[in-house]
Amino acid sequence: MKAKHVLYDGKCGLCNKEIAYYRSIDADDKFKWVDITIEKNLARYPSINLREALLSLHVVEGEQIKSGVDAFIAIWSELGNFKILAFFINYLQNIASKIYLIAKYLISKFLLLLT
Repeated sequence: MKAKHVLYDGKCGLCNKEIAYYRSIDADDKFKWVDITIEKNLARYPSINLREALLSLHVVEGEQIKSGVDAFIAIWSELGNFKILAFFINYLQNIASKIYLIAKYLISKFLLLLT
């Protein structure tokens, strides 16, 4: 199995501590940890610009790129006790998405009634 590439801000103290912890529990080397503040590293990912990469964590697996919460879920789902957290966060994210879609539908119906 190919390792997922985790792109992180190597100049961020908090980010470095978090990534160091993840590395310490990634016994099977499921991830390749990539500091995107090193120019040659970012050049390997032309579809991601530096600003986006600095704003949120990214996980690259083949052609698929996940960022933000989805990136954390991709990491946590592979690391020990974090698997439970990944499942829970993913579940909440799905519920929130469904609530948003229902609210959007209801608001659009309401706005149509006003016109």
